[in-house]
Amino acid sequence: QVQLVESGGGLVQPGGSLRLSCAASGRTFSNYGMGWFRQAPGKEREFVAAISWSGLSTRYADSVKGRFTISRDNAKNTVYLQMNSLKPEDTAVYYCAAARIGTWGPTANYDYWGQGTQVTVSS
Repeated sequence: QVQLVESGGGLVQPGGSLRLSCAASGRTFSNYGMGWFRQAPGKEREFVAAISWSGLSTRYADSVKGRFTISRDNAKNTVYLQMNSLKPEDTAVYYCAAARIGTWGPTANYDYWGQGTQVTVSS
């Protein structure tokens, strides 16, 4: 089992920045590709960003490319999502997830999920 706990959400004005963190515990964190997803009210959950187990490879949804950066610190068992130039349409609950071992990316199977953290972008 992998337990995931997100933090860092909040209210921010358009154009502002936030950094989300996801702390993992349980099994060896560095074995897992990690992803960030989000779900806005009334919408399906959507992929945001993913990072390979080594941290050397990343993928982004087109809607966040150039504004968001995913990173990880395997020594701290933590994955991050730096969000810059935030827009109202980024408002959602953000979830981190751990992919099935040996997989990663937007189409991987994600077996473990955090409880989510709310991000609200509004003036």
